[in-house]
Amino acid sequence: MFGRVQEWSRHHEKLANALWASPLALFCLLSAFAVRGAGTSDGGAVPGLGGYLGLSALLLLPLLWRHRPVASFAAVALVSFGQWLAGLAPMPANLAVLVALYAVACRCRFRWALAACLVAELGIAMVMINWDDPSLGLFFSSSIFVVTIWLTGLYAGTRRRYLESLEERAERAERERDQRARMAAAAERARIARELHDVVAHNVSVMVVQADGAGYALDSDVEQARTAVKAISATGRAALAEMRRLLGVLRRTEAESEAAESREESAAYDPQPGLAQLAELVSTFAVPATLRISGDPAGLPEGQQLAVYRIVQEALTNVLKHGGPDANAAVEIEVGGRDVLVRVTDDGRGAAAPRTGGGHGLIGMRERAGMYGGAVTAGPRQGGGFEVVARLPVAREAA
Repeated sequence: MFGRVQEWSRHHEKLANALWASPLALFCLLSAFAVRGAGTSDGGAVPGLGGYLGLSALLLLPLLWRHRPVASFAAVALVSFGQWLAGLAPMPANLAVLVALYAVACRCRFRWALAACLVAELGIAMVMINWDDPSLGLFFSSSIFVVTIWLTGLYAGTRRRYLESLEERAERAERERDQRARMAAAAERARIARELHDVVAHNVSVMVVQADGAGYALDSDVEQARTAVKAISATGRAALAEMRRLLGVLRRTEAESEAAESREESAAYDPQPGLAQLAELVSTFAVPATLRISGDPAGLPEGQQLAVYRIVQEALTNVLKHGGPDANAAVEIEVGGRDVLVRVTDDGRGAAAPRTGGGHGLIGMRERAGMYGGAVTAGPRQGGGFEVVARLPVAREAA
């Protein structure tokens, strides 16, 4: 609520200043009729109703520019000085000096605030000179009132600047966190693209070998050559699907492209891990884990098998980092006709240890699942432990 009021005040400064000064203006208006007809008072003469209202207006109008505190205070002080030179008695509108003093102490540097306080004190001393029976006690009591308002303005200004610094730091921390997340996502996409490149390269190398075999068998064994050509067609379709997916994952910069081309020329054509290597991963991982695979995983493209492998690997790494020393994990993979379901659960500390932390494991898993139009959910399990669930639509080879 207070923040909304501050935001509204920033966008409607003059209106907010008018509302701020309106109680004092109303008090001055009521006082004008109360003193009507009085000729003199302690401290000087009292003007007539017209002069009283006009002088009050001159003292209150600068408060509309309270967002420019030094100028506002100077204007009120000059009008008050002219009032003193004319031998006029103080009036309620002179309280505008204190309102402007508070604004200077709250919004300006200390030297301006100190100067404004000294000017207000000087004004009190000048009023006392014209007083019929000036007393030191009245001067000190008035000074205490002025200094109290001044100190309140200093405190309010210090607190306002402190809150603004906290808000700025929070916004900066949020921007840095978002930037780190984007950098992590970009790095993960680059790693995924490199791995898919290796998958495509492996498929192309298989096609080259099969094409050579078909060429040798074309004259001697037509059936064998026909089988090799069919295998080339199937492998080419798979490679084309993975290449299209690769191009959708990453837009490389020129430097990254040159590095990738250099790696293509020198890299060995070893395939990336897939579901066949999951058993070895689970059995050799530092966390005790079980593996259950249902359905027919052999029909999945190599790129999608790699994505499932990496998701399981990252989920087990999270169990190792956050699950505690006695955590056990269970890996379940269900391959259906339309989608692949990956579920990694553990019986560790669950919500007691946050899984996001300073790493970007969940970001990487979501990037890999998002390549195939899938999604990843992660969170504490009811009754303890943690669960990561990924669902990926089964990828189809390019036609």
